[in-house]
Amino acid sequence: METFSTYDTEGFYDELINESGSPRPGVELLVNKIESLPEGDLAFRQKAAEALLLKMGITFNVYGRDEGTEKIFPFDLIPRIIPSNDWEQIEAGLKQRIFALNEFIQDIYNDKKILKDKIVPEDLILSSQTYRKECEGFTPPRKIWCHVTGTDLVRGSDGCFYVLEDNLRCPSGVSYVLENRQVLKRTFPQVFEASRVRQVDDYPGKLLEMLEYLAPNEMQSPTIGVLTPGIYNSAYFEHSFLSQQMGVELVEGRDLVVSDGFVHMLTTKGLKRIDVLYRRIDDDFIDPTVFRPDSLLGVKGLIDVYKKGRIAMANAPGTGIADDKVIYAYVPKIIKYYTGEEAILPNVPTYICREEDDRAYVLSHLEELVVKAANESGGYGMLIGPHSTGAERKQFAELILAKPRNYIAQPTISLSRVPTIVGNRIEGRHVDLRPYILFGKEIYVQPGGLTRVALKKGSLVVNSSQGGGSKDTWVLLPNQS
Repeated sequence: METFSTYDTEGFYDELINESGSPRPGVELLVNKIESLPEGDLAFRQKAAEALLLKMGITFNVYGRDEGTEKIFPFDLIPRIIPSNDWEQIEAGLKQRIFALNEFIQDIYNDKKILKDKIVPEDLILSSQTYRKECEGFTPPRKIWCHVTGTDLVRGSDGCFYVLEDNLRCPSGVSYVLENRQVLKRTFPQVFEASRVRQVDDYPGKLLEMLEYLAPNEMQSPTIGVLTPGIYNSAYFEHSFLSQQMGVELVEGRDLVVSDGFVHMLTTKGLKRIDVLYRRIDDDFIDPTVFRPDSLLGVKGLIDVYKKGRIAMANAPGTGIADDKVIYAYVPKIIKYYTGEEAILPNVPTYICREEDDRAYVLSHLEELVVKAANESGGYGMLIGPHSTGAERKQFAELILAKPRNYIAQPTISLSRVPTIVGNRIEGRHVDLRPYILFGKEIYVQPGGLTRVALKKGSLVVNSSQGGGSKDTWVLLPNQS
């Protein structure tokens, strides 16, 4: 296999190799190790890693495919390495962002001060598909709404990290972070040890600690459940993995019932009370008496018990308002409003199609921009202008004109790249980063997170549902040479 001797950064910001072809600070050990491997050894290790992932059952489901629903999540052996000084800025920026978003959600469902002060347009909030009138006047346990967040970051050609979007409903992928790390530890044990990489495997313990902190009446040994839609959900592996790692119950809606004003789990020995639910089901489906009446995934009466403070839920219903991609455009103002500080991590510049001048610009520059629907995810409902056809641009122009509130547009970011194994070569592929943030007694940011890689040459779409894969992410401890 050809290694770094022929590696070409092609003018992109590469996270391992600089523009002169030398390893960046902190990655020399890894590059030297790969260069020193015997012919064919790296390819052998890649195949061994894939076999290990298959044995471990690291899969996800793909909807709408005839050839079978379960797939092994593609994995690339060459890790992404983030120096400690870069990570310090990311960590501080994420803590600031999540704190402000939590304040924002609490405010808009209660005092609405930010709307009265016209920092965020009121009609924008009330017209959002993810705004829940049912949450008005409600404060969740500990005043925390967004307990688990996955914030997507990208690195531009300037080497700076930008926030691409926030995921505050049911962010997935953290199980891949944990399993990828196990594979890399076995593949490059000496390099891993010598590089002094920050650990990620305490995440299940941190998650459990946060869930226990939410328990009603500060009970000492609450019963916790992970609420899953079931085996056909794309992230079911993760639901079962996390419940097993935490040593808590894995439940479906049909396993739960409201009785005597509390939520109980059906067991062979009768009813067992559940005190905290880590739900992996969207708001629409959690309680058919309040949200979608046709839902078979939720629990009748759950919201009533929740509002009476007899069960805690992470994340709180209603957090999706901060997921809205149009609200995203206002997050720097939201941070300033609640903290008095400028955003540590900048947003990608964003055009809001509901605003006339922005809309006119977007419609006349569709071939240059990325257009996103407000409430879509997974790479769907999106136009990547430079890679689009005239027919696709015409279709999106019609969609924007029909519902301008539902669309934003952003410049096409030249995403950073990381060396990736492609056949018998190492080539650069574009990546993003999803760190996971837990909000309990304190705000905890898992060091690293999920690096998603666009495996198709030139592609900017990293989602697993669109053919992307993942890498292990190494955050180095300080004082690396």
